[in-house]
Amino acid sequence: MEKINSTQNAKIKYWKKLQTKKGRKKENKYLLEGWHLVKEALMVDAKIEYLLVTNDFRYFDDIINTEIEQVEISSEVSLYLADTSTPQGIYAVVEMEENRQLSIDNLAGGWLMLDGVQDPGNIGTMVRTADAAGLTGVIFGEGSADSHHPKVLRSMQGSQFHIQLVNADLMEVATLFKENHIPIYGSELNEDARSYREIPATANFGLIMGNEGNGMRNDLLNTTDANLYIPIKGRAESLNVAIAAGVLMFQLKA
Repeated sequence: MEKINSTQNAKIKYWKKLQTKKGRKKENKYLLEGWHLVKEALMVDAKIEYLLVTNDFRYFDDIINTEIEQVEISSEVSLYLADTSTPQGIYAVVEMEENRQLSIDNLAGGWLMLDGVQDPGNIGTMVRTADAAGLTGVIFGEGSADSHHPKVLRSMQGSQFHIQLVNADLMEVATLFKENHIPIYGSELNEDARSYREIPATANFGLIMGNEGNGMRNDLLNTTDANLYIPIKGRAESLNVAIAAGVLMFQLKA
């Protein structure tokens, strides 16, 4: 097993760049940090190029027999690569999955669509909830945070390996849904919108959630079959977008 102890090592500098959007896009790879996420990637046979581990990694015996090339790194290198303050001592260099092109052949199921959702924690929670609710996938529209951002990866907690994540133009997606008679719903903080409880659960649908501060774009609001409202019973002005998405997904998914 190769051992690397210096943060100045060329490979380490290369892998560090995978923590940036520019680096990920250029190399078509990303860095996965932490045992839970690496274990999920191993379980689904993700395209892992390297496993990077410290010699005191707690679960070292669980990975020693894998056929994936492993590199032993020092604690100093681990801290250098980490996006967290207390790294667990394991990383995976993973090839990005090919972006799926949506068509009538693969539209089945429920789809959550993100219109300019930017907070990594919100996105991760929404992907995990979509997974829990039995949706097919999540579509990242323009202005939404990068699905391979380290904080988004951690927040998704492995659900990114259970459902499909797609980057697409939401106006094009909405058109595709409507052409194939699949209902598509928006979300709107507006009492004149339809109460979410009026919408029956269905097997196939699209649900668009908008930006944390500005909501959905007007052009998207005008393309939906209905824009849904969650009545507020207390004194709070609104729900967090991830909470609202959870309520709507579980209501809509048959």
